[in-house]
Amino acid sequence: MEQQNTYHTTVLLKEAVDGLDIKPDGVYVDATFGGGGHSREILSRLSANGRLIAFDQDADAWRNKPEDERLIPVMENFKYMRRFLRLHGYNEVDGILADLGVSSFQFDTAERGFSIRFDGPLDMRMDKRNDLTAAQVLRTYTEQQLHQLFEQYGEVRNSKQLAKHIVAQRTMQKLQTIAGLKAMLATVMKGNPNKYLAQVFQALRIEVNDELGVLKELMMQATISLKPGGRLSIISFHSLEDRIVKHYMKRGRWDEPGEYEEATIAPLKLVNAKPIEPTEEEQKKNPRSRSAMLRVAEKK
Repeated sequence: MEQQNTYHTTVLLKEAVDGLDIKPDGVYVDATFGGGGHSREILSRLSANGRLIAFDQDADAWRNKPEDERLIPVMENFKYMRRFLRLHGYNEVDGILADLGVSSFQFDTAERGFSIRFDGPLDMRMDKRNDLTAAQVLRTYTEQQLHQLFEQYGEVRNSKQLAKHIVAQRTMQKLQTIAGLKAMLATVMKGNPNKYLAQVFQALRIEVNDELGVLKELMMQATISLKPGGRLSIISFHSLEDRIVKHYMKRGRWDEPGEYEEATIAPLKLVNAKPIEPTEEEQKKNPRSRSAMLRVAEKK
């Protein structure tokens, strides 16, 4: 049964957990607890001796924690996974699952500042204990820094013009709210306004939370932490994430090797040649699942 609650609608629930090839007495990691859908599905397949270590830096996520003695909750970012696994006495695990990106709850809570649909503060922090917010990025980054992040993380068509416009306008108005940012950008938007704003918000969110940096940390730490034959199951939602996951699973590095470089011996092997995508039925029930891509790899 699809796990749903007010926090998050779980994407690729069965497929992602099936990818782990669960051993009933095994030890597993849910790197992104969120609404707890994947965690509950993993727990349903474990015996009394199995264990699940779940990570989530967002305090709101833990409202969904099931009362289960087999679950070990860690209220931290998954970039600290290796440290906390060892702290709890697990040097190696049988499988690791991660559902990347923003939860439905984060998107739907105006004061978190993730969505273009509501007004609210320009926040976008997944962990509210961190200092950097989207407002600070917009107010303090140089024109060159803004250009780079909108181009690389948002693939915004006119990223150079956008950065220049923000730097010119921010001296005249204090950027604090989503409505204020949308009004400021009205004159520079290209194409569909909703798509344009979604790309801008994606770029800011990735920067505020260092999403690509922590994903690389996850991939490296997961490779070390998995037992031989252990599985890594990762759901990504945009090409920037998927590229990192795909290249690392295939080659043990983030990019294509150069013409004269030796290929790295990859520590993982892909279980599926192509990413697994949600069924048409799932996409109809949960439109946010449309861009989801699941890749599964096994430790050699």
